[in-house]
Parts: sequence; C-alpha cells; structure tokens
Amino acid sequence: MSTPVHHDVLVVGGGNAGLSLAGRLRRDGCTDVAVVEPKDVHEYRPLLSYVASGMATVDDLTRPQDDVVPDGVHRYADRVVAVDPVRSVVRLASGTELGYGDLAVCPGAEVDWDAVPGAQDAVRTPYAATSYVTEHAASTWSMLSSLTSGRVVFAVAARHVPCYPVGYKPLFVALDHWEREGVLDAIDVELVVEAHRLVDDPRAEPALRAAAERYGVHVRTGTRVESVDADDRTLRLAGPQGSSTTAYDALYVAPPHRAPAWIAESGLASPESDGFVAVDPRTLQHVAHPRVWGLGDAAAVDAMPSGGALRRQVPVVAHNIQARRKHTSMQHYDGYTVAPVTTSGRELLLAEYDREGRPDPGFPLVNLARPSRALLLFDRYLQPPIYWRRLIQGKVS
Repeated sequence: MSTPVHHDVLVVGGGNAGLSLAGRLRRDGCTDVAVVEPKDVHEYRPLLSYVASGMATVDDLTRPQDDVVPDGVHRYADRVVAVDPVRSVVRLASGTELGYGDLAVCPGAEVDWDAVPGAQDAVRTPYAATSYVTEHAASTWSMLSSLTSGRVVFAVAARHVPCYPVGYKPLFVALDHWEREGVLDAIDVELVVEAHRLVDDPRAEPALRAAAERYGVHVRTGTRVESVDADDRTLRLAGPQGSSTTAYDALYVAPPHRAPAWIAESGLASPESDGFVAVDPRTLQHVAHPRVWGLGDAAAVDAMPSGGALRRQVPVVAHNIQARRKHTSMQHYDGYTVAPVTTSGRELLLAEYDREGRPDPGFPLVNLARPSRALLLFDRYLQPPIYWRRLIQGKVS
C-alpha cells in the first residue's frame, strides 16, 4: 500500500464553513492546509432565499470555486467517499488517499427527499418549489408572483434544515407583492411549521406572528408534512390534533436535510447524532477521535445550523486544533445562531439566540430583532461582498 499524501490540516468541504476555516488556519500560521471540494462553482447560499423572493438571480450567488479558495490552500477537486479515523486517512472517489494531522469535516447537508415521500415529485411540477435547491429557487418566485387566487401552503421543516426561518422570506415577500397587486384577499395562505415556534428568539417571535396576522396567514406550528401527493396537490400533515389533509394550488417547501452517508459509514456519527458528525457541541471536537472536528451543517452541534453560526464556530475550531496539540485550554462554542427573516418586501429582522433559546444579540445596543429597512438592505446588498471578500478568506473573529 502506497503512503498517502499528508496534510497538516485537511478540510472536507469547500463551502462557507470549509473555506472560512481554511483561510483562518492560514492566517493563524498553518502552512499546510488542503480542502476537498468536488464542485467547481461556489455558491453563497443565503442568497437563494432572495432568488426565491424575486430579489436576486442565481448569477448573483455564484463564483468559480478556484477563485474563492484562500491563498495558500490546496484544493482537491474530488469527492470524499470514506474516512478512516484510526489510520487518519481520507479516501476520495478517484481512489486517492490523503493523510492528515487534523481533519475538519464540514461538507454541508443535503436535502432528504426520502423523509417526505412525494415532495421531490411535487417540486418537479409547476405547482411546487423550494429555495433549498438551486435549480428550483427561481421557479419559486415565478410560481408565487404569478398567482392571483387560490390556496398557497408554505411548509417549513425543522429537521436539520439550514437556517429554516429563512423559508419565511419568500412567504412575506410574496404576501407584500399580492397586497400591492390587489389580489391578497383572493389567496388563502397557510404556514405549516414543524417547530413549535416560528423562531427560537423570544424577541423576534412576536414580530413574525404580528406580520403573519396582518397578512391573514393561518399559522400551524408543531405540524409536520408526512407526504405530498403531487397529482392531487394535497399534503398529509401530522400535528397536535392528529393527521389531516390539506390541498394546495401552490406549495413552497423547506425540506428536511441529512448528512452525507459516508459520515455514518465511516464511524463519525453516533446513535444520538442522527447521521451527523458526533462532536462535543462546545469544543466541536469529535467525541471518539480527538483529531477530527466537525462544524457547519453536517455537525451535531445542538444548535440551528446557519451561516451566521460559523462566525462563532470557525474561530473555536481553529483555536482548538492548536490547543489540542499544545495541551492548552480549549475555547467553547455557545450555540449562537442567527436567522435573517423578512416581515414584508421592505423590512427584515435578525433572530439571534444561543442553544438555550436565549437572545444573543451581536450588537446589544441595537434591537436587530425589530424589523427595519436598513437590515434588509444590509442582508441583501452588503452581506454578500463581506462574504466574498472577508468571511471565506478566513477573516472571521
């Protein structure tokens, strides 16, 4: 057996988490960092909810992958198929094996269409769409903006969905559009949310509830979509009152997600982690393999996955990799997460909270949980350049 190519730190995944960490490690002085990422196009995925709201295009959120990899980081344009944490080796689809000193596992999550039978068939029709799959984001707004009457259902799951409250963005922007077009009264809108609250920030929840009430949205929380019948255009729901069926003329889904199968097959998951990387949710170190770390959407960190959460996770992992080697104290991730949610086509709020559901504002002197025009402009137009120029280059503090 040939000796694998070895890297001091190997990062699996070239998305927000992977590139931000790789760039941060380089800035901290690590001279040998490599990233495994098969996709040749990098996406700034938070913009997908704006594509689905008619406020952005797919071109706005894409860059060539090699153009955004941080300087000094080697990229393998290949796919991981297995990890051997005992040998400290990662195997790629090409058959190449890579050794590592430390391994950061952050390949992101993928839509779990199997969790909701019929949902994938539905989004292949003109009557259903999602912003969580790039090729369906634009059709979401086409479907919603062309509607002048009928019944619309927005179904938002909570099972590992990255930043699930952003699924409300197309809802509130569409409501604003229908009101301005004078057709809102002819459209019956239902919001079906698997979580028991619209968002876990107690400051933001009342504003979202008030916005839904103002537009006449019927809200069902604690309700899960069991299946979709694309032919009959009906949903089978499971809620506090038992099972029921509801029909739709247009359907938006924020579907459940799952981790890549090779994580569990490689022994990096646990019975409690539901197939995701089993880490200590505070240190983000694997519970059984000290040189393996998990962050981002594929890690079981006991907090809602979001791009904003990486602002806290990336520095923790970068510090703790060195702390493990030097036998010094580790930093802790407190479960901070953030969800930017529109309440109309003109205003947006930030829900910021920790894993205990306590408000955790990034700017305590300003109430960012109050909807404002300035926040919408910042999230849509200023945040993307910050992402491209700073965050994924490792300028994360």
